[in-house]
This record gives sequence, structure tokens and C-alpha cells, in this order.
Amino acid sequence: MNGTTAPSPWLPTAPCTPGRCAAHPDPDAGRGALAAGAVLASARLAAGIGAVLLGVLCLPAAALLPASARLALVRYWVRAVVRAFGVRVRFQGAAAVPADRPLLVVANHVSWLDIPLLAAVLPGRMVAKAEVRRWPVLGTIAALGGTLFIDRDRLRALPGTVRAMAAVLAGGGRVIVFPEGSTWCGRAGGRFRPAAFQAALDGGADVQPVRIDYRPTDAAAYVGDDPLGASLWRLAATRGVTADVRILDPLSAGRHRDRRSLAAAAQRAVTEAAVLPHAARPHAARPHAVPTHAASAPAVPPRTVVPRPVPPRPVPPRPVPPRVVAQRAVASDSANLPSSSVHQRDRSRPASASSSRTPA
Repeated sequence: MNGTTAPSPWLPTAPCTPGRCAAHPDPDAGRGALAAGAVLASARLAAGIGAVLLGVLCLPAAALLPASARLALVRYWVRAVVRAFGVRVRFQGAAAVPADRPLLVVANHVSWLDIPLLAAVLPGRMVAKAEVRRWPVLGTIAALGGTLFIDRDRLRALPGTVRAMAAVLAGGGRVIVFPEGSTWCGRAGGRFRPAAFQAALDGGADVQPVRIDYRPTDAAAYVGDDPLGASLWRLAATRGVTADVRILDPLSAGRHRDRRSLAAAAQRAVTEAAVLPHAARPHAARPHAVPTHAASAPAVPPRTVVPRPVPPRPVPPRPVPPRVVAQRAVASDSANLPSSSVHQRDRSRPASASSSRTPA
């Protein structure tokens, strides 16, 4: 979750603060966030808290359901919680992920909303700081959901957490972790810490990168010492909040020599997948609906198209110089004369010309 001000020689921290990020007008939103009315904000806040409490009341009954039904119920519940706060969600690439595939899911960390969003599309066992366990209501939900708690102030406890993550992955489960170690405002991000990626190498699981973006980011950002109540109210009081969740191509852990190179590859994939503004997105990258009957429609062989013959273009005659035209005309006239005329021309030559060739 969000960062803490407690000093620690190894604890990741972010420079994002509520005053500089969460309450700052988002330049990516154009005119900034549109504030909702107090009545609408109060209704959203009540609906969101009510959805959370309803899930808590249904937990004992949900524990008796089969695993597949329980996971489906969790997906519907967390989506209802997010929608109750007025957040519209767009998922991309979720259909390509097999349901029974062990994965180490890693994502950038912006808000507490990241947790229900990932649970809605890639449910698994979360890795969270130990302080979450003491939170009212949410701590109970996290514990019952199988969250792996890590004491971030104790560096010696880290190997034990990594072994627990590897055991879940080796058993065919999923583990969800935010390797930045702290929340960032969304306009900036932190370095992916390599410790969690050792669990993928030890457990023989692939790494599933996920990119999460919010518009406007200042409404959803939960950074620094921002109180949870203030974050909830800021989210409920903002109109048009949209979350983009992009499921990227998985990374094979076996193709990387160590956890550092694997962490760098995951961070590079998440960073390069930053969602562009709506006007700048290419048309092919926009999600589109596929008709349900497309898969059952019979295959139609492609039609053979025979190209029509193209007549040759007429070649204009080359221009002939006037001198050549005159010569051709004289030659034509001579060829058309009768044979007697030719002999008459020979006999009409002067005698001097003939006697000149006669020897004396």
C-alpha cells in the first residue's frame, strides 16, 4: 500500500505526497477533474462502504463454496465495490490468461484501488505490508483472503516471505505483488525490487506484468501519509474516473539468468505499456467487442478474385521531322511512276554526259 515515513535503510519510498500529487490538478485530464456534488459524493461513499461490508457479511457463506464459485463471487464483489465509487474500468488482455496457470502477477502501484482491480481479473494471494492486518474491516478481509503479510521493517523476514510465495506458486496458485514497494502518483514510478522475482524462479512460475493507469490520476492516487478516509472521499467526489488495466504478455522465468534481469524485464514491459491519451491511441489498440456467434459460425472459404485484363495503352506515334517527310513523299512519288517514264528519263540525259564516258 502507500508509503510510510518510518526510517528504514532498505525500505522503498516514493517522493509523491498528497499535497504535490493527490491534490494536484492532473495535466493529463485536460481541464482537470470535474468535482461531483456533495450529495452524489456522499451517495457514492455510502454505496462503496456498503458494498465492502456486504462482502464481509458474506465471507462465512462464501467459504463453504467450491473454489471456482468462490473466485467468481470475489470477482463480482470487487467489481461492485469499484463501480460503487464511480470508477469505470477497462480491462485489456484478460481473456488470454488461463484460469489454472500459476503466475507471479506484478504491477505498478498507484492506489488502494489496484488491489480490487487485480482481484477482479487475476485473483490470487496478495502480498501486503504487516500494517494492513491491523486495519479495521479491510485487515480482516485481507487475512481471510489469504494475504501474505510482510514485515517491511525486518529485513531478515524477507527470505521467509519469498519461500512462502514460492510454495504457493509451486502448488499451482497465483501470487500478486507490487514490486515497487510503495505507491506512486502514476506520473512517476519506482524501480522494481528483485526479491519477489526469486519466488518465480524457485516456484517454476512465469511472471505476469500488469499496467494500471487512472484518469485523472490525482483522484485515485493514494500516496505518502494520505489518510484512507481522505482518499475515499476524493475518489467519490470526482466525476469520470477511469481505470485502465492492461494484462501484458507473460515472461518466462526460465529465460532469465537471475532475479535482477527478470525484474528489469518486467519493469520494462510495464513502463513501455503506459496508456496513451484517448486522442493519441491507435485505432487498432482500442478494445472492441467480438460477437458471441463469431466462434460458432461456419468457416467461409475465401473467394477467388480473377483480375480483369487491362487493355494496353495506345502508344502515340513519334513525331517525324519535316525533312524526312519530304524525302518520303518524293520516294513514294517515284515508286508510283510507270516504268516507261524511268527509261525516258535515262534517254533524256545530255549527249555530253554520255560521250564523256566513251573512250576517244
